[in-house]
Amino acid sequence: MSGTLYLVATPIGNLEDMTFRAVRILKEADLIACEDTRTSRPLLNHFDIHTPVTSYHEFNKIEKAKELLDKLLEGMDIALITDAGTPGISDPGEELCALCVEADVPVVPVPGAAAAIAAVTSSGLSCRRFAFEAFLPKDKKMRQSILKELESESRTIIIYEAPHHLRATLDQLFEALGERRISLARELTKVHEEHMLMKLSEAIAYYREHEPRGEYVLVIEGVSLKEQNAKAQAAWEDISITEHMDIYLSQGMEKKDAMKAVARDRGVSKRDIYQALL
Repeated sequence: MSGTLYLVATPIGNLEDMTFRAVRILKEADLIACEDTRTSRPLLNHFDIHTPVTSYHEFNKIEKAKELLDKLLEGMDIALITDAGTPGISDPGEELCALCVEADVPVVPVPGAAAAIAAVTSSGLSCRRFAFEAFLPKDKKMRQSILKELESESRTIIIYEAPHHLRATLDQLFEALGERRISLARELTKVHEEHMLMKLSEAIAYYREHEPRGEYVLVIEGVSLKEQNAKAQAAWEDISITEHMDIYLSQGMEKKDAMKAVARDRGVSKRDIYQALL
């Protein structure tokens, strides 16, 4: 019988957010894999947890994941924790989790704090649908590619950012997305926790005058589907319905299907297209 990998969420600041179950699992596990043992030690000491620890981080995630998998296959129970929050979200935990699932090793989540969820639920923006981007790529081309994708994103967007990159990121977001509402949450659950909901242009102006401090979660309003559809429909207004039909017919589409496609593009009924063509 293999052991079990427990994905144990830990507080993102306030130690009172630690769950009873998380403490129990960390005490009962055979081994705790930490993103940084020095960061996790104060937490473990606070809750009187003396389970052996090992480091599992971005720079050893491939070799160490295989080593941890071997221990699990031998029957050890391992609890994985990150520096703060839920393992697997913007940290190397996902590699180990994927290996375990592939090897039929049980993976059990022990839920708790997650900065992205805390930020979006307290933002005042829509929480029904959201896209989590974590940190934008450092590579300039990849970053531009992601920002281009986000231009038409209708879901609420969540991005993590460090204070020393915040001003540049806000400028890039405004250039790519235009004016949007944005919630800037910083130091979540900590003493200096702050939430500000404003327009992107206002956030840029504010941080020209104020020094960014602490870790940020940016929650950005998605583009309105109504506006998006209106723009798409307006794009077809420059050509006639006959020319519009010819585009689809030239692609080998049947006349009936082409009329449906034209009606959909223009936001009208198929009957309207039929009448116009007559």
